[in-house]
Amino acid sequence: MVANRVDGPADRTERDGPVDSQDDLDRRADRRHRWVVRGGQWGVGVLIIVLWQLAGQVFGSFTVSSPWLIVQRIVELVTGGTLWPDLGTTLAETFAGLAIGMVIGVALGVLIAPSKTVGRWFYPYIMALYSLPRVALAPLFIVWFGIGLESKIFMVVTMVVFVAFYNTYQGMRGIEPDLLEMTRSFRAPWSARLRWAILPSIAPWILTSLRLSIALALIGAVIAELVGASQGLGYYMGYAANVLDTTGVFAGLVIITVIAMLAEQLVALVERRVLRHRATR
Repeated sequence: MVANRVDGPADRTERDGPVDSQDDLDRRADRRHRWVVRGGQWGVGVLIIVLWQLAGQVFGSFTVSSPWLIVQRIVELVTGGTLWPDLGTTLAETFAGLAIGMVIGVALGVLIAPSKTVGRWFYPYIMALYSLPRVALAPLFIVWFGIGLESKIFMVVTMVVFVAFYNTYQGMRGIEPDLLEMTRSFRAPWSARLRWAILPSIAPWILTSLRLSIALALIGAVIAELVGASQGLGYYMGYAANVLDTTGVFAGLVIITVIAMLAEQLVALVERRVLRHRATR
């Protein structure tokens, strides 16, 4: 007795239509996975907002405020024009300190890592400085640089530079020795080795440190503004806390969180394009 054969996808022929390739199936699976992830993220966000709104009704707006009151406050700040000076000040401090800290950290990592001896000289002291509580140093920065932008930028630099250095240092130690030896055998100048061998090899490490440093830069700017400032989101939140304005404090926190998320997504987009470019080379 011959059993009836059930045709599956593998038994399809050209007569039945085109057969999907494995790449097409993988792309569809990846697309479905992305939609599931995005749907889950939106679902979790909605759940948090609903629970927060209920908590505001149970415990009172004075304690935890509520999403609706926070949105109203942000709209008032935007339409009234009072948000833009504080936002501009905080963004200037954040991105100026982020850029300076990244450049210094990457440069230190590139210069120190190639020599094991020099690296062992400086590495313990750099990591010791990294362990210092920068929050406790904020008043000292104000004594040195005043309450202007300089003290806030310096605070941000100290938050960022060590992360950039450590990631660059590890990336440099992971470069293939044969690649560097090949550049030396061709007697390539240092600038050519840096451009064509070193920077492409450590680019993922630099981008990772940049993604981590965005939040740290915002934290450093806000902390410095809380300690002493005349403008900025940290100054606004400190003033709101002094007058027991819980909604104002949460409004500042929400604005900072949105800025960090947007900046992180922008860096993630650049990272994907860089890695895709490296994979196709």
